[in-house]
Amino acid sequence: MITGNAMGGGMLALPLATAQAGFVISAVFLIASWAVMLAGGLLILEVNLWFPPNSHLVSMARATLGKTGEIITWLCYLLLLYSLLAAYIAGGSDFLQSLLQKANWHFSLKSTAVLFVAIFGAIIYKGIYSVDKFNRILMGGKLLIYVLLILLILPFLSSKQWLQGHLYYLPSGLTIMIISFGFAAIIPSLRSYFHSNIGQLRTIIIFGSLLPLICYLLWIAVIMGVIPIDGHFGLIQIAHAKQPTSQLINRVSSLLNNELITGLTWGFTSICLITSFLGVGLSLQDFLIDGLGLNKTEKNKNAAAILTFFPSLIVVLFFPAVFMTALNYAGIWCASLLALLPALMAWSGRYRQQLRFSYRVAGGKILLSLVVLAAAIVIVHAIIIDFS
Repeated sequence: MITGNAMGGGMLALPLATAQAGFVISAVFLIASWAVMLAGGLLILEVNLWFPPNSHLVSMARATLGKTGEIITWLCYLLLLYSLLAAYIAGGSDFLQSLLQKANWHFSLKSTAVLFVAIFGAIIYKGIYSVDKFNRILMGGKLLIYVLLILLILPFLSSKQWLQGHLYYLPSGLTIMIISFGFAAIIPSLRSYFHSNIGQLRTIIIFGSLLPLICYLLWIAVIMGVIPIDGHFGLIQIAHAKQPTSQLINRVSSLLNNELITGLTWGFTSICLITSFLGVGLSLQDFLIDGLGLNKTEKNKNAAAILTFFPSLIVVLFFPAVFMTALNYAGIWCASLLALLPALMAWSGRYRQQLRFSYRVAGGKILLSLVVLAAAIVIVHAIIIDFS
């Protein structure tokens, strides 16, 4: 579940967001981003174990940081999920439009955005069992296609392209790196599912997040080794295009001229967007139902569905090229919700309220300070870039 949650839109966004920095520099900071988000995830587990099962981030924040912490957690959670949903609707509508054009059906991006939400929103509307069943089918082929793609593209790589790039350009991709490891919100649910088995939970969190890291490193190595960073239809130009997701895949297709690779690439990236949309949409719908205290009547389900999809869909209808921008904003809320706040909750619970449990993340105040500092740097820098 952690691996599936993490491996989503980041597969498309990472090569574009980190292109100017190059592979080597990007790889170092990607590993650092994984370490920060892993620490945040383990801290969420520690804090969650102080409270009864089924205690989630909002109630954890309320107990450790008070009413202010609860409100901030609410806002960060909603802004994170709405930003992610907007990104996946934008990316999914881009892909859907391109696929329909291949079948000689021509629709505008706005039309395909509505169609994308209608098709996959209906699965979310039916509930967790429908999402789980559909997700299992998609996830079954996701890693298999990924492995085949890596093996097929390897002979075409140019390792010289990995050495291009400059550290100066990296900060613009930091929020995308952070959101690529935004798995920790499901840890309270995993704690309940595994009956507070600390050994199992630690192993799941560490190795479940390590697999996406390896997959991301291989993926950006492959993309940066095939597509030049600069020049016409280079990664930098694609990153600033109105339809970056489909242009990225079209560029891979045109450079390699291999129908099998083209088909697998389209299939893999489509699955990444769909599974991410389903996971985020279901989380947001359930969060709104629980947070607003709605009974699960048909009327309330309809209201929750409208509140879930309508705001993000409106954003995409007015700003169809919002994929990269929305993921950047999501990175801000992700760093706040899943790194900064868990560190502050752990600090308050450990050293102010003297809460105790048999499990504690190693590192003491030094680790907590480093997580707070890293998250704050990402958040402040992203805000400066966005509003400068």
